[in-house]
Amino acid sequence: MANITAKLTVFFDDPFWVGVYERNENHRMEACKILFGTEPKDYEIYAYLSSHFFEFKFSPSIRTKLKDEKSLNPKRLQREISRNLHKTGLGTKAQQALKLQHEVAKQERKQKRKKKSEEEKQHQFVLKQQKKKQKHKGK
Repeated sequence: MANITAKLTVFFDDPFWVGVYERNENHRMEACKILFGTEPKDYEIYAYLSSHFFEFKFSPSIRTKLKDEKSLNPKRLQREISRNLHKTGLGTKAQQALKLQHEVAKQERKQKRKKKSEEEKQHQFVLKQQKKKQKHKGK
């Protein structure tokens, strides 16, 4: 049985409104950061999620422990939702997932830069060799 949950937290991170979309599937958690710009309305968030979901770049998954979900009293559930609405910031697992995604992207950029630099050095070396041959032929 697949246990799938998703959570979107929207908060103001000066100067933009940011959303953190977390999804848990079979005790694996992934997160994605979304920049909104101006304060989004509920219907704008829903439209954005439905139209851009497949473009999201999720972090590598992190193993998590999911709590057993109990059915809550509706009033308690409402208080919990109200509490979460006033809470700002990212969950620690979400922060870890986003940090991991950032590190992976950083490593990829570093590898690309190194490869490009090596190719440029190789190209310069070939040009120097050709120039030497041209000078030698000229004698």
